[in-house]
Formats: sequence, C-alpha cells, structure tokens
Amino acid sequence: MQHLLFIVLGLVLLILGGNWLLKAAVALSLRLRIPRIIIGMTVVSFATSAPELIVSVTAAVEGFSDLALGNVVGSNIANLGLVLGIILVMGPIDVRKSFYVTDWPVMMAASLLVFFLLYYDGQISALEGLIMIACLFLFLVFLLRFQQPAVVEDLNKSILPLPLYKAVLFLGLGGAGLWAGSEFLISGAVGFAKFYQVSERIIGITVVSVGTSIPELAASVIAILKGEKSISVGNLIGSNIFNLLAVLGVTSLVHPIQVVDRGLLTNDIFWMLGFAFAVLPLVFFPKGLRLGWHDGIILLISYAAFVYLTLF
Repeated sequence: MQHLLFIVLGLVLLILGGNWLLKAAVALSLRLRIPRIIIGMTVVSFATSAPELIVSVTAAVEGFSDLALGNVVGSNIANLGLVLGIILVMGPIDVRKSFYVTDWPVMMAASLLVFFLLYYDGQISALEGLIMIACLFLFLVFLLRFQQPAVVEDLNKSILPLPLYKAVLFLGLGGAGLWAGSEFLISGAVGFAKFYQVSERIIGITVVSVGTSIPELAASVIAILKGEKSISVGNLIGSNIFNLLAVLGVTSLVHPIQVVDRGLLTNDIFWMLGFAFAVLPLVFFPKGLRLGWHDGIILLISYAAFVYLTLF
C-alpha cells in the first residue's frame, strides 16, 4: 500500500512540476528572445534530467554501477521509444533542417561515445567522465551562439512574458516538483520490483529508467497540449544528450562506473543506439521533415518489444 501511495504521489508531483517548468521555459524564451527549442534543450532538459543524475550518482556511490548505468541507458530508450512515441500519437511535429544537421548528430555522437568507452574496457573512468562533460560544455556554447530553431514553432502572439520573479519561481517549483515526484515514483516502483526479486540491471533498465523519464513525459505532453512543440522535442533531445554526457560524466567523477552485468553491453546499449538512429529515417519517411502518428506507433511498438525481450 505504501509503494502504491508513493507512485500516485509521484505522478501528481510530476504533472504539476512539468506544468510549472513549462511556464518558466516559455516565459524565459519570450523575455530573453531565445528560440524556444534552445530553452527546451537547456533549462527544461536539465531540470527533467535531474532525477537521472541523482539516482545514478547515489547508485554508483553505494556500489550499484549497473543500476546507475542501466538508469541512463534505459531512460534514453524510454525518452525516444515511449515519450516521443506518445507525443507523436497526440499530434504531428514538423522538423527543420537544423534538426538533422546539428541536434540529431550530437545525440548520435554522444551515444556512440558512451558505447565505445564502455566497450573498450567495460567502465567509464573519472578522466573519461571529464572528457564527456567538456564535450557537453562545447555543445552548449555552440547551441547558444549559433543554433537555429529545429522545430517549426506554433508561436502564440497572445502569450505575454511573465514577470521575472514569477518565471524564476515557476522554474524552482517545477524543478522541485519533478525531482520530488521522481523520488516518490522510483521508491514505490523499486519496492514493487524488489518484491518480485528482479535483478539490479533489469530494475535500472526498465522500472527506474521509466520512473526517471516520467518528468520528460510530463513536461513534453503538457508542452504538446499547449502547442509548444519545440520545447517538447528540444527537451527530449537535450535530455538524452545531458543523460549521456553530464549524468554519466558527473557520476564517473564521483565514482567510476563499472559494468557488472554483461547484458548492458550485449543487449541494452544496442537498443539505445537503435532508437537514437531510428529517429532520423522516421523524420524523412514517408513524408519529409515531419514526424506523425504512424512514427509514434512504430516507436511505441519497438519500445514494447524492447521491454518484453529484456524481461523475458
């Protein structure tokens, strides 16, 4: 009963947090005259990736490297397979050239970097983590200086910027709500998982990763419902990049990440690469520069296959 209560409370806090964070992101983008996708790929994606960071650092310090790594790999799979799939079923998204010129290549490059680092010796050292954080910093500098919106924005001219103090307040409340909600949700979900005696890797790659991806789902669904498509897509791309470079980078600085269960290298990481790659052809087929409901169905079916094959 306690686990169920934690799950319900976590979901409520995540929905509220996603709404508050969206208000802050829109207000900041209007006030600073920054393209909304950049706000989505920085402020929103960082805040919604905070649960992954907290969970992974804590797990690594306590000696559960598979949980830390599985959480990030599984979250990236869930972001593209589950979250993006749900978003596309709710409505189509038009994509611009910079999406596949800059944003997708960076996400793919980050995925391949983690893949090669892990395949080299089965771990991510502190030095490698520092390199990953440096790569993220360079990407953010480029993004803020040169990037153009990658998603066609439905700009509502009636939206007025909030006062700065309200934007900051909503940003703080949103981040706190998403973090607390994720903590409650993970606590309840892991409690159920342990009751059924599921392995550490399986818990990380499925239950915990989905729990820590709920903020992305909440923020993105609310963004889509309010017509902020650029924040939704930018949030997912930014979250995946942040998960790989910052979450694993910071975690490895605190404690080296060591692969224990080889299933992470023989199965899970290939699913992560597959989902990351699949986004590009989906953008072009069957209709160029557009993601539609059929693409969402493909992603959801693929994610369901991943979960089934991982569990069974």
